[in-house]
Amino acid sequence: MLSVMNSGKASGVFEKVKGILSKAGPVIALFLMGLFLSIYNPNFLTVRNLMSVAGQASYSGFLALGMMVCILTGGIDLSVGFTMTLSTVVMATMAVKLNINPLVSLIFCVFFGAFLGLINGLLLTVGKLPHPFISTMGTQNIYKGLSLVITRATPIAGMPALIGWAGGSFIGSVPVSFILMIIMFVIFAIFLNYTTLGRHIYAVGGNIEAARLSGINVEFVRTIVYVISGATAAMGGIILTGRTDSAYPLSGLLLESDAIAAVIIGGTSFLGGKGTVLGTFSGVLLLAVLRNGLNLLNVNADIQTIVIGLVIIMAVFIDVIRSGAFKKAKKIKTTD
Repeated sequence: MLSVMNSGKASGVFEKVKGILSKAGPVIALFLMGLFLSIYNPNFLTVRNLMSVAGQASYSGFLALGMMVCILTGGIDLSVGFTMTLSTVVMATMAVKLNINPLVSLIFCVFFGAFLGLINGLLLTVGKLPHPFISTMGTQNIYKGLSLVITRATPIAGMPALIGWAGGSFIGSVPVSFILMIIMFVIFAIFLNYTTLGRHIYAVGGNIEAARLSGINVEFVRTIVYVISGATAAMGGIILTGRTDSAYPLSGLLLESDAIAAVIIGGTSFLGGKGTVLGTFSGVLLLAVLRNGLNLLNVNADIQTIVIGLVIIMAVFIDVIRSGAFKKAKKIKTTD
């Protein structure tokens, strides 16, 4: 009897520890990585370097937020990088080449990004394409091609002061872009946890048929998350354009992989329905710190790409274990 009770207690403790690690794992990993880098390279903890990391994380943070809501519904947005690029290319063309008011150009950029996201959503829900992987991979190439055509494969430089302020200015020693990113993360935390639409996003990802039977407009939810992804991608593009003072037609290349990695590292499940804004925030910072640390350690750029790829695979593997997919597959095999 005692052994059964002890076994039950041990199992309960294990589940609690597993739950804590599941939620706090990215934060713990971020702390340990920071500790390791500060020991091996004293330059890591300098204010200048930390603020550089914050600035680098800012634009990818916006992309990760949009990617997160898509993945929460069981979807994915492979076009997010070139949605960002095409939106900012259009903004730069308006502001620099057509001399349209910078504020008007900036606002149009966000709405144009949302429109590009709407196309992705409608292809999935109205066009009935079987999976967002297909539709967003197609639009990724279309948006990339349009960016190259509009710019003639040449960067548009000389951004107005307003755009430069968003991406390249500081309040004290803190980048304005990082402050804007934190504000957006707070807004998304409130949106996902305290609004009806936010709860519907989780419900659709958790069980799409149950969500439909409970009266949720599933097609609307699955469309709107891509609109959100497009808008946040455009916002990230504004930050990157202001940071570099140019709109580069290939700036979005492979950024979708960084966004996906940040979201999955942060604990959002690829199966949908599970994930937190805080986790995604930790994932964004973890990737930024990892890249910065590899640079400080003078790791070759090609090797860095390999390391990031391994981190993505490891994150997905952890997600599979966390979701219990192995156990489910084992049960099905045993039943057969």
